[in-house]
Amino acid sequence: MLKSKIQTELSINGIVLKLNSITNLPYQPRLKERAKALRRAENLPEVLFWTEVIKKRFHKIDFDRQRIIGNYIVDFYIRALGLIIEIDGASHDDKEVYDKIREEYLISLGLKVYRISVDDVMRNMDLVVMELEEYLFKEYGVEK
Repeated sequence: MLKSKIQTELSINGIVLKLNSITNLPYQPRLKERAKALRRAENLPEVLFWTEVIKKRFHKIDFDRQRIIGNYIVDFYIRALGLIIEIDGASHDDKEVYDKIREEYLISLGLKVYRISVDDVMRNMDLVVMELEEYLFKEYGVEK
């Protein structure tokens, strides 16, 4: 089981986010090396997004990259919110059935899945960040 600290409070611009930390997610140790390889592969859109949220400290929210959940490896995971962030590009073409089964499984665990297109990451990171903030307000926001 992966161990990381759990954030106890999150807020964006004065709006507190409801936490939805899902504990005891299924984990397949056999995928550990694959997840490491994916991190080392340095997929450009994922690296750009990762750099944006880590180096600029996106509202001090902790992100995991290439997180194993069940039999799947997700692009990014915010443990405190139970939120998966997927960067969708050409690798998802012609995989609609697989992606649907995968997403239904992840949702069945109580998780939410937020998708960002590769084109958006490559062309307009400011828009990506703004839309992610708006999604977090809509799905998790509670005004003080």
